[in-house]
Amino acid sequence: MSRQSVRWIVALLAVATALIHWSLLLQLPDLLFFLNGLGYLALAFAYLTERPLGPERRQLLHGIFLGYTVITILAWVAVGERSLIGYLDKLLELLLVFFLVLSLRQERKP
Repeated sequence: MSRQSVRWIVALLAVATALIHWSLLLQLPDLLFFLNGLGYLALAFAYLTERPLGPERRQLLHGIFLGYTVITILAWVAVGERSLIGYLDKLLELLLVFFLVLSLRQERKP
C-alpha cells in the first residue's frame, strides 16, 4: 500500500471516530465526547499537514496519535457503554492503530 493511501486511511478513520464521538453528544451530552472528537480532528490535521517535519517529529506525532487512540480505547474498556456504536467505534480505532503502525514503519523506510 502506498504511503499516501495509508495517510488518507488514517485521516478518514480519525474523522469517522471524531464524528461518532460527536454523535454521542445527542444521547449523552458530555464535554469529554466533544473534546475527544476534537482531539482526533486536530491529530488528523497535524498528521496530514505537508509541512516538512524531521524524522524525529514525525515519529513523535505518530507516538502521540497512537497513545491518544490507545488511551481512548482503554477508557472505553474501563467505563464505556457496551453498545453497537461503541463496538463500531472501537473497531475503527483498532484499525486506526494498525494503520498508524503501518505508517510509522513506512516513514522509517527510505
